[in-house]
Amino acid sequence: MSSPTGPASGLPVRMPRPRQPGRHRRPEPLAAPEGAPSLVLAVPGTPSAATRGLAEEIVSIARSELPGLDARIGYLDGDDGEFPALQAVLAHAAEERAARYEQARAAGLDVKEPEGPVAVVVPLLAGPDSALLRQVRQAVMESRVAADLTDVLGPHPLLAEGLHVRLSEAGLARADRARLFTVATAADGIILASVGGDEAVQAAGITGMLLAARLAVPVMAAALDQEGSIASVAEQLRSSGSQQLALAPYLIGPEIDAALIEEAAKEAGCSAAEALGPYPAIGKLALAKYTTALGIAPQPQGAPVR
Repeated sequence: MSSPTGPASGLPVRMPRPRQPGRHRRPEPLAAPEGAPSLVLAVPGTPSAATRGLAEEIVSIARSELPGLDARIGYLDGDDGEFPALQAVLAHAAEERAARYEQARAAGLDVKEPEGPVAVVVPLLAGPDSALLRQVRQAVMESRVAADLTDVLGPHPLLAEGLHVRLSEAGLARADRARLFTVATAADGIILASVGGDEAVQAAGITGMLLAARLAVPVMAAALDQEGSIASVAEQLRSSGSQQLALAPYLIGPEIDAALIEEAAKEAGCSAAEALGPYPAIGKLALAKYTTALGIAPQPQGAPVR
C-alpha cells in the first residue's frame, strides 16, 4: 500500500533529475520530424553484395544518430531487383508518402497535404566526380520526384581522421601521434588517391592538408583516373626527400574497381591502405548533409573545410 506522498514501505522515491541549467546542459535527444523526407543514399559503381553491406552499414549509423529517420539505398547502376535503382527508390518513396496522406484523409483525420521534397539524395562520394554526379542528377530528373541533392561528403576533418585510421590499420602510420613509439613500416610521404579528375584532386588536397597535420608527413593528392598522375606525385614526393611512400585511397569504395588501387600502388612502388569504407564518420557525414539540407541539426563535430 502506498500513501499520496509515497510508498508506505519507506522505500526511497526516485525523483526526476532537474535539468542542468546553462551552456553545459545536455542537449535534448534529436529525432527525425514527423513526415520528414527520406534520406536516400545514392551508391555509385557496380552493385554487389559487398557494396550493399557497406551501404547498409552506413545508413544504419545514420539511423542510430537520428531515431525515426527513413533512410533508403538507391544504386546508380541498379537493376530494380536485388539492387533497386535510384529512380525506383525515389518513385517508391513518393508513392508511399501519397498513400499515407490518402489513408489519413480516408480515416477522417484533418491532415495537411504533403509539401516540400520527398527525399534528400546524398551521393556516397568522398569528393566531387562530375561524371558520377551527372548520373545522380539524371536519375533524380528521370524519377520525376521532388528531391533535394546534397554535396559530396568531403572535404571534412572526419575524412582525414578516417584516412589516418585506415593507414594505421595497414601499419603505414602510427595510430596515435601522441604516443612515443615508431612503426617500422610507417610512411614518410602519402599519396592521396582520388577519382574525378582535377576538381577531385583539388578537393582531396584540402583533406590532405588535414591528414598531413595529423601525421606530420607530406601528403599530395593524385588522380587514379588520370594516366601518369600517381607516378608523377610519387616522383615529386621522393625528390623532396620522402623514401617510404604509402597510397591512401580518398574513396568510400564502390565508386571504383579495387584492382585499380592495387595497380596504382604498384605504379608508385609502395603499399596501399584500404578505402574508407563504412568508417563510422561516413554515416555521420551522410546524415549531416541530410539534416543541413532540412535545417534541422548542426554539422557533426569538426567544422567542414571549404
